[in-house]
Amino acid sequence: SRLGILIVRHLKRLERVILGYLEVSDGPEEKTRLGILETLQCTIEHAWPRMPCRLPVLLKALLRLLWDVHTERGPTPEPVRAALLHGATQCLILLDRCCQGQVKVLLEGVHSSCEENRVRECLRKVQESS
Repeated sequence: SRLGILIVRHLKRLERVILGYLEVSDGPEEKTRLGILETLQCTIEHAWPRMPCRLPVLLKALLRLLWDVHTERGPTPEPVRAALLHGATQCLILLDRCCQGQVKVLLEGVHSSCEENRVRECLRKVQESS
């Protein structure tokens, strides 16, 4: 937050860190993943002019996170899973706003072919966001 738009100077390195942390579960409390989703939201809000060129990588990572959280059968409590799904959904909504609706267009095929209700619900929220 303190860096504001100056975060773009560090965007390439920060993106690698964010992607790395989103890929790995860190136990039942998932504090690291929840924290990195907050970091991603803040980064998108401040560096929004640079998000369209990062869209393919971030979209893929967030969709993979949604799927992983839904399919993981570990000891993670339900409220933590819900918080992860909510955080990823919020990031997708912010990305869509930065990219003039490109996320919605890209998710149309995914939403129609997805049979998992929780993931589908997250994608529906992105599609219905304004």
